[in-house]
Amino acid sequence: MIKNFLPNEHVKSIFDIQPSTLNERGIKGIITDLDNTLVAWDVKDATPEVIQWFKLMEDYNIKVTIISNNKEERVKIFSDPLNTPFVFSARKPLSKAFITVARKMELKKEEVVVIGDQVLTDVLGGNIAGFHTILVVPIVQTDGKITKINRKIERRILKYMRKKGKISWEE
Repeated sequence: MIKNFLPNEHVKSIFDIQPSTLNERGIKGIITDLDNTLVAWDVKDATPEVIQWFKLMEDYNIKVTIISNNKEERVKIFSDPLNTPFVFSARKPLSKAFITVARKMELKKEEVVVIGDQVLTDVLGGNIAGFHTILVVPIVQTDGKITKINRKIERRILKYMRKKGKISWEE
């Protein structure tokens, strides 16, 4: 059970995820969280760096879909200028949205990575659905109300995993 909370990889930010490395591993698709993964949770639009990252993925023929528990308006305002498909109200960590997105991308699970900043939603959901998961450090240390609760639980889980030697990175 606890292994479902353990990401396959941990990086500081999405910018540490390079399309050439993904291609070498046979990765053709990314399912990514939005808030505190791509931009701070209270930032409406993509930054120039995020726009460039999306363009880089496109140049390498890596499909990207944004999956968020947030409301449609929030996700649409961010995703539309990027011409990026999205799922809102995804109900992560339930696996249905992850599986549906991979199917729409027409990719196998082993060809897709899930990227996110939360163990309780992104990593757990991606792992349960059978995807390779990459945990990123949250962009900012502030969160919405529900996420604050998740972070407290997440800190306990990470502390336990660190104590058991399952993870070595520092927050």
